[in-house]
Amino acid sequence: MEYNNLMAVSGLSGLFEMVSSKNDGAIAKSLETGATQFVSSRVHQFSHLESIEVYTTHDNVFLAEVFIAMGKSKEALPSEKDPKAVTAYFKKVFPSMDFERVYPSDMKKMVKWFGQLKANNIEPVLPADEEEAEA
Repeated sequence: MEYNNLMAVSGLSGLFEMVSSKNDGAIAKSLETGATQFVSSRVHQFSHLESIEVYTTHDNVFLAEVFIAMGKSKEALPSEKDPKAVTAYFKKVFPSMDFERVYPSDMKKMVKWFGQLKANNIEPVLPADEEEAEA
């Protein structure tokens, strides 16, 4: 399983690996439960993790950059159910995040998703790194 095959699906919790795509949707496997299901593009929107960006006080950064910083941090992951602890965690781990434009609900998703990546031994990869690896 590779980082560039992962996506978030609107209306569904957690991360999914795209197994295959169809004209009207995709076959996706949940990282959380391992269940494979058809997800209709008429009902849901797909966001590939490698294309998601996070607001910072400077230029936007890819979500993978935030995940890499979380992986290097010695801070313990907070409970995703405590928005104040999650915000305090990101102020230590990724202080350049724009906390006025990145909502606590987004930060909670990042914590949950990072936990799923770690549980499945998936290393986040920046898009530029992928291009260099292919060359």
